[in-house]
Amino acid sequence: MGTIDNLPPLREVIATHGLAAKKSLGQNFLLDLNLTARIARVPGDLTGASVLEIGPGPGGLTRGLLAEGAGRVLAIEKDARCLPALAEVAAAYPGRLEVIGGDALDVDPLAHLSPPIHVVANLPYNVGTELLVRWLTPEVWPPYWSSLTLMFQQEVAERIVAEPGSKAYGRLAVLAQWRAEARIALRLPPDAFTPPPKVHSAVVHLRPLPAPRYPADPEMLSKVVAMAFNQRRKMLRAALKGLGGDVEGLLAAAGIAPTERAERVSIEGFAALARALAARQGG
Repeated sequence: MGTIDNLPPLREVIATHGLAAKKSLGQNFLLDLNLTARIARVPGDLTGASVLEIGPGPGGLTRGLLAEGAGRVLAIEKDARCLPALAEVAAAYPGRLEVIGGDALDVDPLAHLSPPIHVVANLPYNVGTELLVRWLTPEVWPPYWSSLTLMFQQEVAERIVAEPGSKAYGRLAVLAQWRAEARIALRLPPDAFTPPPKVHSAVVHLRPLPAPRYPADPEMLSKVVAMAFNQRRKMLRAALKGLGGDVEGLLAAAGIAPTERAERVSIEGFAALARALAARQGG
């Protein structure tokens, strides 16, 4: 196992601070500093950049980000046991790392960092999807983040980059690809982690588009997509009954056959459906 700074190896850090991973927090630690450095390089040149990290744990990815030149890293960690180890990282990189103990869902990063901000995180599995949806659905677009580099279970990663017609295609794919470029940058086997999870993992990299690919009201789009995929095996004329009124008329206005199923509708099609719904409600 290599090292990227003068701090101790992560196994030593974990032993010193008693940081056995907690299943209740969805923790699986990456201990190979060469691997965390590879992840830190996915966003591109971080020299002087502002970075938000969620769930740093013992600080392996944090050290990779700082070693790659990040000017300022805000690390949010829910597990108070990890804070002393992160304090040691902060001391080794004076003025460049701020650690907040708390839940990432409750912290406003803009109170601590100025945009543009790269978000880089080995996300706890139990909050990863919720955080991603928040980042993809801000009130203002373009968002404050200039890139998202996020570790997920491989199954979730595949859903984010999926294309229409595939089994993995669904709400996450539409929300992500409507407003961003998304790709899988790295795949990791279970034995890359301590303790090894039961599933493979993958790092997804997203960059925001200046504007959505197709015009649509974000709330309307989220509504029709969620409803369509909630009953993905049904034809859309049945899956979208909850919209009320003339569902087949809405689908016709969007150029979608009422017998179509959600997994075969493109992002452009869903955007057209959202516009048709907005026009009906506005009229």
